[in-house]
Amino acid sequence: MTDKNIRVRFAPSPTGPLHIGGVRTALFNYLFAKKHDGTFILRIEDTDQVRYVPGAEEYIIESLKWCGIKVDEGITAGGPHEPYRQSERKPVYLEYAEKLLASGWAYEAFDSPGELERLRKQYESERRTFIYDASVRNNLNNSLALSKEEVRKLKEMAVPHVIRFRIPEKQEVVFDDVVRGRVVVNTATLDDKVLLKADGMPTYHLANVVDDYLMKITHVIRGEEWLPSTPLHVLLYKAFGWEKNMPEFVHIPLTLKPDGKGKLSKRDGDRLGFPVFPLEWINPETGEKSAGYRESGYLPEAFINILAFLGWNPGTDRELYTMEELVEVFSLDRIVKAGSKFDPEKAKWFNHQYIMRKSDQDLAGLIMPKLKAAGLYCSIDYVSRVIGIIKERAFLLGDLWNQSEFFFRAPSQYDEKVLKKVWNEDTPQMLLQVKKLLEQTDDFNPGHIETLIKGFAQDSNISPGKTLNPLRLLLVGTNAGPGLFEMMSVIGKQETLSRIENGLTRLG
Repeated sequence: MTDKNIRVRFAPSPTGPLHIGGVRTALFNYLFAKKHDGTFILRIEDTDQVRYVPGAEEYIIESLKWCGIKVDEGITAGGPHEPYRQSERKPVYLEYAEKLLASGWAYEAFDSPGELERLRKQYESERRTFIYDASVRNNLNNSLALSKEEVRKLKEMAVPHVIRFRIPEKQEVVFDDVVRGRVVVNTATLDDKVLLKADGMPTYHLANVVDDYLMKITHVIRGEEWLPSTPLHVLLYKAFGWEKNMPEFVHIPLTLKPDGKGKLSKRDGDRLGFPVFPLEWINPETGEKSAGYRESGYLPEAFINILAFLGWNPGTDRELYTMEELVEVFSLDRIVKAGSKFDPEKAKWFNHQYIMRKSDQDLAGLIMPKLKAAGLYCSIDYVSRVIGIIKERAFLLGDLWNQSEFFFRAPSQYDEKVLKKVWNEDTPQMLLQVKKLLEQTDDFNPGHIETLIKGFAQDSNISPGKTLNPLRLLLVGTNAGPGLFEMMSVIGKQETLSRIENGLTRLG
């Protein structure tokens, strides 16, 4: 396997936003290529012009960039096999389709969509399924059943036609898959797929095989939903005489719903409240917005780590790996056959681990734009100090702001439920005494503040909670937040005294 010049490709269709299952396919291709000093190629398979969605190609490129999946060759990097966008390679596919016609491996079919639909309905009425295969093709409107003269006349009349692959009868197609092992399929179960459509565009099957051959792809790593198409692809390699150059096939398992019942979809994310796309996507036709991991507050390093464990494992208990570490340990033989359930809570756990790994200053840099947008201007050193206190509570990047907002501005209102719980007629006088105590000290380290306030509570025969809870209410506006004494130390003496005074004035 590793003595080859490894070349793999990620070949998405720009028919909508890139699903996390697609990103995982790109990741597995990338990790395998980097592990063996190979080449990772990005090819856009846009032959389905009916389903083409404006902006989808740009979305794919931006998603890979955010994830840190670098393209060695392809639409964003160029290379020796340009163009890498299939819609720009139509003459190539026509040439190879004609070779199949000449060798008898393909034929021209003039059946209209209406004719085929009538046949399907007729079969349905007889409780059968219509399949365009060896059992019917010699009786239909194609070059196998028509004379050469009839075919010539149809072409002269510009009757639309497609080119279909001629599946051989009563043969077994055998191929090896790295994950699935040996696969044997009888051709009796296969239909004569269209290779070239009436508009001259190839179908996925022809374009995929021709491009993989011309681009010297050594390993086809893709989702298991493409496994049923592989026998046709194997036959195409045989028809072209490329059997010795056929890539190794690696069909990776599906990414499943959290309950394991079926393939993960956008609806599952909407229903359960988590993203299924790497970046936010806005449907250009409807304006509907779909959440993305980036905008939801996930670090790209965490997102990659999450995806790596969907259908693969390193064979150890270790779970946290950087991209470089994943490259080092990744191997195709550790990909599992069974579908992998997506766990949204585990995804948050991964993100929390990476937030904890990042330096306080790096995380501070991520929320500085939020502060600026809110009209708050603080030094990076101050913000870093705040982050150091609250980051252990953060599972998403948005939590950094939610857990720290009160470090940057005094409360403008006070939680009514907390107020009723912690406030009584003696509270204002008690807090005035705490304020005077704090005014008299120049040591505002957390330990000293704790000694002062708890000492006051003890001397006054007051439980610590009856002092600390209303004090936190004045400083934060609620009963949330990190350690009270640490927070007071960070915001400083003057801000602490100001918040106590303002709170007492407003609450009486």
